[in-house]
Amino acid sequence: MTVDVDFWNGIAEKYAAQPVERPDAFDRKIEITRALMKPGCEVLDVGCGTGSLALRLAPSAGRVHGLDCSKEMARIANKKAADQGVENVEFHVGPFDESFSVFADGSLDGICAYSILHLVEDRSAALRQIFRLLKPGGFFVSSTVCLGDSWVPYRPLLTVMRWLGKAPPVSVFPRNALEADIRATGFVDVSAPDVGAQPTVAFYVGRKPN
Repeated sequence: MTVDVDFWNGIAEKYAAQPVERPDAFDRKIEITRALMKPGCEVLDVGCGTGSLALRLAPSAGRVHGLDCSKEMARIANKKAADQGVENVEFHVGPFDESFSVFADGSLDGICAYSILHLVEDRSAALRQIFRLLKPGGFFVSSTVCLGDSWVPYRPLLTVMRWLGKAPPVSVFPRNALEADIRATGFVDVSAPDVGAQPTVAFYVGRKPN
């Protein structure tokens, strides 16, 4: 499974115009994430889309970086930052794989992966890279669609939607598989706070050991 960059570039404007699903849950996720942040911290938002999360986190950080495969998403995110007068955010365009070399290993205080781990080609590799980039004691926050626990036959439905150009490649897995991968990567203090998200969304918080 590969990231369909053209798909995300093509829907960027529509994506930016859509309201956030479950805004109360999104607010709660941000509240929990901000509580993990310290003044002056440097945070990366992987799969930042049009920058909604990065811009919300900016007041609590020294610097927030967003990364997305779509240049159109990043363009919209940069415009939102300029319109809001937010100066401590920076958006990067590219894949989150071995070619991503913006940061040194052990250099970031926190990494957020909201709505991205079900879209990457190799979830375990992405988690290992997140772990490498974090400082000892750094935090990791994930909000991930886990369709494997649902009775709905998502795999054939998503295949048809992809044929029609209505969906990107999506991995279908249960939340216990995601949690097992997070723990196997080496994260500790892993928890799943109840944020009031829809049942198919798993929200996890973890920490790289000191």
